[in-house]
Amino acid sequence: MQIKTVPITLKKRYPLRISRGLITENQNLLVTVSDGSFCGYGEMAAGGGIYSVTPEAGAAELANFAPRLNDMTESGDTLNLFELWDEGYRLLSPAVLAALDCALYDLHAKRAGMPLWRLLGLSRTLLPTSVTIGINPPELQRERVPEILHRTGSTLLKIKLGSPDGIEADKEAFSAIEESLPPHQRYTLRVDANGGWSLADAESMIRWLAERSVEFVEQPLAIEQNDALPHLFKRRALPILIDESCQTSRDLPALASCIDGVVVKLMKAGGITEALRIVATARAHRLKTMIGCMGESSIAISAGAAIGSLFDWIDLDSHLNLLTDPARGVAYEAGYLKLSLKNGHGAEPIEL
Repeated sequence: MQIKTVPITLKKRYPLRISRGLITENQNLLVTVSDGSFCGYGEMAAGGGIYSVTPEAGAAELANFAPRLNDMTESGDTLNLFELWDEGYRLLSPAVLAALDCALYDLHAKRAGMPLWRLLGLSRTLLPTSVTIGINPPELQRERVPEILHRTGSTLLKIKLGSPDGIEADKEAFSAIEESLPPHQRYTLRVDANGGWSLADAESMIRWLAERSVEFVEQPLAIEQNDALPHLFKRRALPILIDESCQTSRDLPALASCIDGVVVKLMKAGGITEALRIVATARAHRLKTMIGCMGESSIAISAGAAIGSLFDWIDLDSHLNLLTDPARGVAYEAGYLKLSLKNGHGAEPIEL
């Protein structure tokens, strides 16, 4: 096996502001794994906070891991993805492992001569994805939201709240978005606070949002406030999903009794292998699931979409907010993702 890495910069069409700060671009790493006959593609999109890793550091981790990968695949006909993931989890950062894991699944499906979704026994059903609206002042929301709706054709909006300016600013921004929606079309609104609320603010905002027919609220409290989730859960007026509070399947059982669902992201889980485990764990606890993304191009988005039919909700839209996507992958039309019939996850770089 040969591993090749190429750093890429993804510049956003609109800067994305969340509760933790403003993101104008992402420094990612494209990863190619080749067995001499086929190439598999993955992507590291590290985001920030506890998941942060630079492309240079990611490339170094993979260079150090390459001999171990070759030792585990030297027979040429065996590719034990779960064994490889367990070994990678000990030695690689989550987003780096995600890039390698997705590249190996892509390679595995190409070897089998099948689209990845078909190889995993999943469906090619069209996947409706939400489109993200960042934290902005009301006047900017009124300017951008109509353009985003026109360009994407989406009727599912995930609205970022948790403004550092407090919940009154959240309410003003949310109301501006509502006012910007065309009256002839029905829209589904979801909210992601990215852990930006206190417990009291979360209780208040969830009641307020319920009155406005929001579908659910994602990560209302910071990870450090996980112990407050049982209190919030008992008084919730809307379903509560967690994102940052759950990285792998190991984190889920302790929180399962005080949430309604979990957001799975390949970059924090370490790829498809652990994403499958999280879904299985969530189902065992009768929880809903959503697959989300970080600042990813069509490479990682296509890998996530390949397992999309496993999830109750889809939030795979980061590639739609790029000035230039360095890859071709899953098709998007009027709010829906359409999986490819190509072998593998269906995405490849435009140039390496």
